[in-house]
Amino acid sequence: MNTQLAVLLVYSTGLIGLGLWIGRRVESSGGFFVANRKLGAVLIFSTVLAANIGAGSTVGAASLGYQHGLSSWWWVGSAGLGTLVLAFWIGPRIWRAATEHGLYTVGDYLELRYGRAVRGTVTGLLWLGAPFVLAAQLIAMAKILEYVAGIPYWTGLLAGGLVMTVYFTAGGLLTSAWVNMVQLMVLVLGFAIAIPWAIVSAGGWDAVQAALPRSSGYLDFGGDAEAGWIYLALLAPNFIVSPGLLQKVYGAIDERAVRLGLGAAGVALLIFAILPPLFGMLAHSFDPVLVDPDQALMVVLTLGLPTLLGGLALAAVLSAEISSADAVLFMLATSLSQDLYKRFLRPNASDAQVLRVARIAAVAGGVLGVLLALTLRDVVRTLSVFYAFMAVCLFVPVVAGLYTRRPGTTEALAASGVGVATLITVRLSGLAGSSWWLNPSLLGLIASAAAFGLVMMIRRPPLSETRTRE
Repeated sequence: MNTQLAVLLVYSTGLIGLGLWIGRRVESSGGFFVANRKLGAVLIFSTVLAANIGAGSTVGAASLGYQHGLSSWWWVGSAGLGTLVLAFWIGPRIWRAATEHGLYTVGDYLELRYGRAVRGTVTGLLWLGAPFVLAAQLIAMAKILEYVAGIPYWTGLLAGGLVMTVYFTAGGLLTSAWVNMVQLMVLVLGFAIAIPWAIVSAGGWDAVQAALPRSSGYLDFGGDAEAGWIYLALLAPNFIVSPGLLQKVYGAIDERAVRLGLGAAGVALLIFAILPPLFGMLAHSFDPVLVDPDQALMVVLTLGLPTLLGGLALAAVLSAEISSADAVLFMLATSLSQDLYKRFLRPNASDAQVLRVARIAAVAGGVLGVLLALTLRDVVRTLSVFYAFMAVCLFVPVVAGLYTRRPGTTEALAASGVGVATLITVRLSGLAGSSWWLNPSLLGLIASAAAFGLVMMIRRPPLSETRTRE
């Protein structure tokens, strides 16, 4: 067993132990779903930031940096901008609604605002899309283990799935929040040491620049139709209305914790956004002809750092993948147990029954993620499926519902349906990527907003419906 693999195994075992220890304190669905609404600003900051820095923000963004250069900042930078919007505009409003009405999930909010039909529809769509994010995290974990230790891809998938499922299932949001704090500290320490050391190993910044591709636009910050600011349409909406993030907001102790915790997470993401593309650009100094760009980050951490330090940095990357994976399990577990099981199948289910179903759903979600990851091998493309899907499905209904009380079920279903249909149509047309304005996510969002507004203008909800929602 090599040193780097030993570091990863010890670290993973420690995460499982910490998760099981904290999980002993979780005995109710309120503790599992929203940590009894006792998360302060520091825990909100760490759990949201750790959830947002996952496979896409490390392995995926480094891969983009290797291929596209500086414009890859927008992949994580867009998440930071979306998180700031969540911090100061959307988060405090939805926290107030969650606290006042005892909401546990985004499905609870959608039913409160639009009715059962919207809750059921969106929950079903969530279970179609969310496993793709989980698969992306597992793909990244498996590629790390495959590259570092030669472990077969499928074995890495099973190992990663086991770690995240065991510690999350133990205690839900409470476990996730505390484990995420440890993961975040490891990530910051590992990256802070790795970047300057790798630059020195590459021969200094001048040598790094000399090894970069000479293609036009590689150092263009704005990017083009394939990479750059166009990621705003794909990513920013997801970090404003992602069910996993909104449900973390529900767990805040007060509005101040929401603003401070999320605001700090947003700023941290804007700063962190330059690091993964820089790793990707550095990889040209160590291997200018990578067959799999997803290996760019691992190349730098293994060839550009001493063995023990590389192991620490790889543990930091593994932290990022696991923390994002548990956020997805959180979405899947709470949506199935609260939004489907308790609301539609067994309305009289006890708290213990709901908690048990949530844990079973987390295990089922982990298994589904592993199965998807066995057939999908590209981190960014796998993530893009979910990000695009959730943005056009959720963004307009969630945000509009916080700022106006007039629209109802019809508007919400029209927005989600038209947005998803537009997204799929543009993707299947083969025009996606030929121009920035033919971006499927951008057109899907525009179509979703147009459908919502058009239906609202031609339909005036009955007085009884308005009174019910109020």
